[in-house]
Formats: sequence, structure tokens, C-alpha cells
Amino acid sequence: MEPWSNPLFGVGLTVVLYAAMSRLQRKFSWLHPLLFSSAVIIVFLLLTGIEHDAYQSGGQLVSFWLGPATVALAVPFVQQFQTFRRHMVSIFCGVAAGSVVGIASAGAIAWLLGGQPEVVFSMIPKSVTSPISAELSRELGGIPGLTVVVTVLAGLLGNLWGYPLMRRFGISDPVARGTAMGTAAHGIGTARALQVSPLDGGMSSFAMGLAGLITSVLVIPLYWWN
Repeated sequence: MEPWSNPLFGVGLTVVLYAAMSRLQRKFSWLHPLLFSSAVIIVFLLLTGIEHDAYQSGGQLVSFWLGPATVALAVPFVQQFQTFRRHMVSIFCGVAAGSVVGIASAGAIAWLLGGQPEVVFSMIPKSVTSPISAELSRELGGIPGLTVVVTVLAGLLGNLWGYPLMRRFGISDPVARGTAMGTAAHGIGTARALQVSPLDGGMSSFAMGLAGLITSVLVIPLYWWN
């Protein structure tokens, strides 16, 4: 049996590459571990001719822990609950507005670029966490695989550029920053927010969950129409 058919191959490749990229980031601050790890894995699989299914047999073991990790994001939110209570109305309004803009902008851009209806529907839920976005895409008649790709890409870009953009626009309040990251970049953005401060991370974890709920409700008319 080929070594890459062993589930440990996918796990080992993922963990080793991420650890290596994290170490390199200490010397090269521009090197983003998640983005470059993903890119190296894609290039490696293409160059070696290893089937994605072979890698995924181990990669899915890593994916399994996404569920518990997502649930664990409730912990930083609970720790910041008193702050949340003081800003509850503004957080709800911010997440709702961000969800509407995320749906409208993604759908409009795909439509203006000439995308077919299934492509447009695949883009619409890209700002919420992958399990929710994939299911919404399926219900709308989109392409779940494509939706997961753009969802991960949205998270990576938010993780990479979210805080630099907010600094450029003078957004320094941790509640606002965390709410923006969770709304626009789901779990990957929340991971970045947790690195910045516990308050950013707590607000981002709540915003991520709320954005998933609001987006699910907002696409109901599209489901009826479709």
C-alpha cells in the first residue's frame, strides 16, 4: 500500500507544514501560515500526482476537530459576557448589517460577472462558517464544493487583511473589530481575533454564530423563489 494512502499521511503533512510556516513567520512577518500551508499542500499534491481523496483520508481527521473547536469558541464569549451586555444592541445591528451586505455583495458580484444561477447561489453564503455555508448552498441549488472553497478563501483573506484594513480606517475599538471579524471571516477570522485580544476573540466568536443564524434566515426568501 502506498504511504500516502495511510490516513496519517494527510495528518502529518498538514501539521508539519503548518508548524513550519508558523516558525517561518517569526522571521518573515508577511508569511501567513494558513495561506501558505494551503498553497504548499495544493502544489505538492499536483506535482506528485497524489489524489485528493488519498490526502483527505487523513485530512478529514483534522477536519473532525473543527466541530469541537467551533463549540469551544463559546468560552471566550462567556468570559466577555459583561462587555457584550453593554454593547448588545450595536453588536446585533452590526452583525445584521454585515450579513445583509455579505449576501448582497457576493451575489451581485457573481451575477454582474456573468455567473450562472448556481454559481450566484454558491457565492451568497460565503461569509458564514463552512458547515452552514455548504448546507445553505445545497438548499439554494448552488454547488457546495465551490461554496466551501470561497468560504475558506473569505476566511483566509479576512484573517490576513482584516486588521490592517481596520487600522487603515481608524477602527480601534475591540468590540467593533471582533464583531467585524466574526461576521465577515467566520472561524478563521475569529482565530486571528483571539490572537489580538480576549475581547476581540469573544466578540468575534459570538458574531460568527449570530451571522450564521441571521444568514440562514435571510436566504429563506431566495429558497422560496428558487
